[in-house]
Amino acid sequence: CALLKSTTISFVFSAFREGLLSLHHPDEANKNGGKWIIRLRKGLASRFWENIILAMLGEQFMVGEEICGVVVSIRFQEDILSIWNKTANDQVTTSRIRDTLRRVLNLPPNTIMEYKTHNDSLKYVSSHVRYV
Repeated sequence: CALLKSTTISFVFSAFREGLLSLHHPDEANKNGGKWIIRLRKGLASRFWENIILAMLGEQFMVGEEICGVVVSIRFQEDILSIWNKTANDQVTTSRIRDTLRRVLNLPPNTIMEYKTHNDSLKYVSSHVRYV
């Protein structure tokens, strides 16, 4: 029996609305959506996760049913937080989500946030899959 180094282990935590599938299983409700992605320094993920869950429960985003869920991926060198929404081409809503994320997480103005549609994400994943 061999133990893996802790540097090779990663974890993904997600919270999605009831009935929605996530990650690699696009759901009808979010197939035309996208996600805001924030790359985090180590040590920030647990606080940011708590803040974003509370903001979602408290309906601070003020976008109705537009938010599908949130994912945090704990990795070796950095952590990744993403918040998923239903409609990628609605600029007003995606901007409101971005601005609320900045406020709720108290992000510095120079924080880089990337928006990626689910279609673009699926293209990236499928182009990097190798079958053996």
